[in-house]
Amino acid sequence: MTTQLLERPVAVTCPATEPDDQHPDHPTTSAEAPPSAAHQAAMPYRIGAPDSAGRYPVIIGQDSVIGRAHRWNRDWWVETSTGETNFGRPDKGVPGVEMAAARLAETYAAGEITAIPLDQIRAEVLRPLTGPVPLLHPRTPVSDRNVKSALTAFAGLANLQWRPVLTGFPGSDNHWILQCLLCDWVGPKFWSHLRGRNGGLPSLHRHEGGCVGPDRVRELIPAYQQ
Repeated sequence: MTTQLLERPVAVTCPATEPDDQHPDHPTTSAEAPPSAAHQAAMPYRIGAPDSAGRYPVIIGQDSVIGRAHRWNRDWWVETSTGETNFGRPDKGVPGVEMAAARLAETYAAGEITAIPLDQIRAEVLRPLTGPVPLLHPRTPVSDRNVKSALTAFAGLANLQWRPVLTGFPGSDNHWILQCLLCDWVGPKFWSHLRGRNGGLPSLHRHEGGCVGPDRVRELIPAYQQ
């Protein structure tokens, strides 16, 4: 994993203990509290390149990861030492990963989470499931619409020589970890991109690295010959 040097100072404040009047179940953070009510600190961080599951490590100090951020249905979630947290959607014009990283830095400065070595993150290997994956991703509700969409997606993947290796259908606009059956590449793809626009076929450039090349893709996948 290589990291993008996106280091920048972050204004970090300790969260207030008073609940938000409009959201009583969610305490007001120091970013929302008046400056006089919070202790200010600065914590530089950098955002690493995403892994094959689309999770961005947020790194502080030399090589300490305070959490990993990923997008799900337009919300941004983080995985930390305390589990998963949904940070919601960023303000208009703010990249979601930037919002999530800044919130993580605040949470870490408040002593609510602990860091782990970057080498430990790098050593993690996504282990594909043995045999077929479930029809739906665990976060995807079971409904007639979702089941129908999942069956359509699985049929489309088979036609285009892809195979899910970790989870069932996550929805059209969430990363889905897939294996390319033409060359064994594994990584995140969007079903909304793979299904092509307006019923057409997706690009012959299947993924990073070029796969087996456009000519072989046409030869091996009948759909491109029609």
